[in-house]
Amino acid sequence: MDTLRQEKAYTIDDIYSLPDGERAELIDGKIYYMAPPNTKHQRLVHFFDREIGNYIQNNNGECEVLPAPFAVFLNEDEINYVEPDISVICDRDKITDKGCNGAPDWIIEIVSPGNKPMDYFTKLFKYRSAGVREYWIVDPTREVVTVYRFEKETMEQYSFGEDIPVGLYEDFSIKVE
Repeated sequence: MDTLRQEKAYTIDDIYSLPDGERAELIDGKIYYMAPPNTKHQRLVHFFDREIGNYIQNNNGECEVLPAPFAVFLNEDEINYVEPDISVICDRDKITDKGCNGAPDWIIEIVSPGNKPMDYFTKLFKYRSAGVREYWIVDPTREVVTVYRFEKETMEQYSFGEDIPVGLYEDFSIKVE
């Protein structure tokens, strides 16, 4: 008789008990370890954090932009924990000392060569079903930004150097150089 091998379902407690310096995300009880980001990745995170943060500040916006590492308890359960590169949260009640409880309004992920399937498939589905309104996948190798606006059910691609309209704000666009 064949028996199916049961995989252990991990929880947020397992994430918090990782050795210092080790980062991982948890999606549907499965742990995905994260490689340290390279310099180009970190420059892009800093660029988006600054551009979005300046826009919000200059327009007295209600939203807050928080760069990784920042904990997002996506479904407010024990088996989903992600650290998006950029999280924009407009409902300040979701933000606690531990992170964000529930879906941010806008998430930006910068693709690393080893995590393309994670960003383009696993997280795309997870973010959409959790209630994220807008999801940008930034691919520095291809110099392309894929923009999903889940409320409008649209997907568009932009090249670096093009103005990319931000769905959350009518008068805001970002040009990735």
